[in-house]
Amino acid sequence: MSGQRETTTLWRPTGPKELELVRESGWRAWPPRLPEQPIFYPVLNEEYAVKIARDWNVKHDGAGYVTRFEVEAEFLRRYPVRQAGGETILELWVPAEELEEFNEHIVGEIEVVHEFR
Repeated sequence: MSGQRETTTLWRPTGPKELELVRESGWRAWPPRLPEQPIFYPVLNEEYAVKIARDWNVKHDGAGYVTRFEVEAEFLRRYPVRQAGGETILELWVPAEELEEFNEHIVGEIEVVHEFR
């Protein structure tokens, strides 16, 4: 179809503070990284995102959320897929200084698909 961009679905496990900043953006952007967070890492499969949100975010933040969002596929080609453990533990590593540009390539809204407490 003309005018439509090919997208890739990504997931992001997140805690309540980051999610509130996403909400404040109108569900359109990820907030800048904190100084101790040099990389923004969306993940490539829902199961891995669920595991992090449920097992890590709940323990550290009292709640964990899994978000799903679409990013222009062509733009994502600049980021190699990183295997962070097992076969299905796949991430993209976006340097913090590139996050604003990354946000410009999000198509549609960031949506919450799972919540854990």
